[in-house]
Amino acid sequence: MTVFGLGTIINAAAIVVGGLIGLVGGKWIPVRCQETIMRGMGVCILFVGIAGGLEQMLVIENGALSTQGSLMLVVCIALGSLIGELLNLEGLIERFGAWLKKISGSSNDTRFIDAFICAMMSVCIGAMAIVGAVQDGIYGDSTTLITKSLMDFVIVMIMASSMGKGCIFAAIPVLIL
Repeated sequence: MTVFGLGTIINAAAIVVGGLIGLVGGKWIPVRCQETIMRGMGVCILFVGIAGGLEQMLVIENGALSTQGSLMLVVCIALGSLIGELLNLEGLIERFGAWLKKISGSSNDTRFIDAFICAMMSVCIGAMAIVGAVQDGIYGDSTTLITKSLMDFVIVMIMASSMGKGCIFAAIPVLIL
């Protein structure tokens, strides 16, 4: 049985659970270990993202390796940047973070908005977030988002241990996306 949206729910839950564990127990993880874990997660994200991109861009035709879609990649990044600036997405995200800070009773938390934005950018931007959401929503295939969930769990756990509870609220944009 195909369950549409299951990967999204698992991903959001992984962010919340990872964030809570980071808040409660993350202080016992030495900073050196936190930095090493974050670097390792960065390598994983790069590897999975590059592999996913190259899977469609590198093609073997008549026994020779050729590329396709390079122009589309450049156009998409340029248009995405332009649209983001025209819509002032950065300002919208900051205002949303301020609203979350207010309704969560975190008015005294000076790092809340920074923690929210940093975690949100880490878990919402990238090939796995976009492709995984499309696969989950259209085809009911949650494989990519479940893989991403494990990485997001670790990333948000480490971030929350050093930045605070604002990181946990990155689950909201994941649900929206």
